[in-house]
Amino acid sequence: MGDRYNIHSQLEHLQSKYIGTGHADTSRHEWLSNQHRDSFASYVGHFDLLNHIAIAENESKARVRFNFMEKMLQPCGPPPEKTED
Repeated sequence: MGDRYNIHSQLEHLQSKYIGTGHADTSRHEWLSNQHRDSFASYVGHFDLLNHIAIAENESKARVRFNFMEKMLQPCGPPPEKTED
């Protein structure tokens, strides 16, 4: 029983420390937005991957970086309306 409590406390610690890991009340939209933002940040941060995408899209690296930065604002569209119980 002690191991189970320890695992849950470690999970809660990670969830409070890192936003992208989510928590019990994370909605599907929030989870997907975090995943998309992490992906776009990775594309922008890795120079060779950004070069590859720019060549594949026949765009300049600056334009691809700009497009990814804009997509990070609302990667999955506006959040859905919350229903009140």
